[in-house]
Amino acid sequence: MKRFLIYILPIYLLLMVGCSDEKFPSINHHQSFVASMNILEPSMTFYDDLGDEIAEWKFEKSYTGALLIPHDRVLLYGKQLPEADIYELSSGKHLATIDTGLGITNSYYDEESKLIFMTNSETNTVTSYNQHGEKFGECQLGEYPMSMDSYNGLLYVVNYKDTKLSVVNIDTMTLQNEWSIEKSSNGILVLPEEGELWIGGHGEGSKPNQTVDVHQLKTGELIDQINVSIMPVEFARNGQEIYIINHGANELYVTNSDGETLWANEVGANPFAVASFQEKIVVAGFDDNKLYFIDRKEIRKTVDTGNGPFQLLVREVK
Repeated sequence: MKRFLIYILPIYLLLMVGCSDEKFPSINHHQSFVASMNILEPSMTFYDDLGDEIAEWKFEKSYTGALLIPHDRVLLYGKQLPEADIYELSSGKHLATIDTGLGITNSYYDEESKLIFMTNSETNTVTSYNQHGEKFGECQLGEYPMSMDSYNGLLYVVNYKDTKLSVVNIDTMTLQNEWSIEKSSNGILVLPEEGELWIGGHGEGSKPNQTVDVHQLKTGELIDQINVSIMPVEFARNGQEIYIINHGANELYVTNSDGETLWANEVGANPFAVASFQEKIVVAGFDDNKLYFIDRKEIRKTVDTGNGPFQLLVREVK
């Protein structure tokens, strides 16, 4: 009996260790998807271009954000979590853990440098990592950095609780410039061909923001304001069409790159996220826990997703 236990105990322990490794449903390499990051009951739900569910990942950790790392990994992080995790989509397996410290507000992937950037509201910094989660550099910013976009070796960071946008040199991770912006700005989109940068925001106090501010990309000069609806907080683009979600008015605005409104529709309940996916527009309604698939100005399909859809990730496989 003792000899039997000697042999069986290592096998049992091995099985227990294997079972403790969290693994999620796999996503085929060739599968295009839009994924909803849900934060009230943390989960991520994947859908195809017809709005049919592919898979659902339910999390034990309180993740509040996610980032697609081309083309088969996803970074998961949370403002109240001291670390972020990288998972492989095709296997569902955990690949790496990044020690971030508390306060991560957003993440961004720069295609040119192949670097990951994470903003931190506790330290008011942005930190860069390679694709394996190894730290590359760090830069001190304004108060509560959050929205990010990049172009031509520069990272543009909106400081939500400040009145400045930080321009960071990606190679050296040093602060190159600062622009004056409105406090409570949120949402950013670089338009390289137009030489512009668009910024949205909530507004402050009893005065909600109702414009998108257009800045000259080289100098940061405010050159225009586009009248939209209440609280434009997120952008997406498909060719010459710009999609703007106004979460204060439950509206989607579609403009051209000149800022001229093409059409607008009411959609969702307290929407925070919009994405372009397979020639469709996808909007996430935070309060009604739904995704809206819009084609040719019409809502073609509505699907129930996890609780509190806050962010949309898109992968299009050609």
